[in-house]
Amino acid sequence: MDHGHMDHGDMDMGNGGHHQPMCSMNMLFTWNTENLCIVFRQWRIDSTLSLIVSLLLIVALTAGYELVREASKRYEARTVQKDGLRRQGTQDDQKTKMVKAAFYAVQVFYSFFIMLLFMTYNGFVMLAVAVGAFVGYMAFASSSATKSVACH
Repeated sequence: MDHGHMDHGDMDMGNGGHHQPMCSMNMLFTWNTENLCIVFRQWRIDSTLSLIVSLLLIVALTAGYELVREASKRYEARTVQKDGLRRQGTQDDQKTKMVKAAFYAVQVFYSFFIMLLFMTYNGFVMLAVAVGAFVGYMAFASSSATKSVACH
């Protein structure tokens, strides 16, 4: 059925009558920021200032991923040292496993979120992710750079 002839101009569409432009969904690399929404419809780039603030936020978020990874590694190293002093199957052992699982879950969620940022296919956002990885590694990492950020 062809609905091309119908006039939808008076329909509210659930946004209180305000007509914001649709978020642009790019499947090809672009530098265009017009109607760019980042992950959420509410995270919309509508000015140069909002672009700059968003890029700085993305740098901080991506750097934070390295902080979480480093905190997880340090926790694991501490527990390995303590494991020789206690018996397997203790309540401490369960607590340790729960904390490790929580670190793991946060890292998985975080890495997928970063992937969604990158999948805007916007060059500015992609560069902000790379800069955030650089800043995070310089600020927090204490190990080799051979492990890269991965979705999972």
